Amino acid sequence: MTFLWLGDESPAKPLNMYAVLETGGKQYRVSTGEKLEVELLPVEAGQPFVFERILLVSDQGKVTIGAPLVTGAKVLVDVVEHKRGEKKVIWKMRRRKGYHKKQGHRQELTVVQVREITA
Repeated sequence: MTFLWLGDESPAKPLNMYAVLETGGKQYRVSTGEKLEVELLPVEAGQPFVFERILLVSDQGKVTIGAPLVTGAKVLVDVVEHKRGEKKVIWKMRRRKGYHKKQGHRQELTVVQVREITA
């Protein structure tokens, strides 16, 4: 049995507050309580950190888009731990020249948990 909903929002999805933040040259969509891995932050584990480069905030369906940033918006996170990402192997080779180069890289990461979003 299929139902057709003609309203503005789906009744099955509650509208939660979320934000899009920028850090380390990447953008992340976060909501309260989520854990995510970002590039290394200059904060010790267990300390709070505030992201101030917020590009978008959605609060109960009301979307605020920055130009380029949303003024006054902040995301407060707790730094859970610092760790290293998985190893990436870079393999360079020139055929018929005897040139081989193998290099590895592990990115330094910070695991954070979102505590609060303010707009």
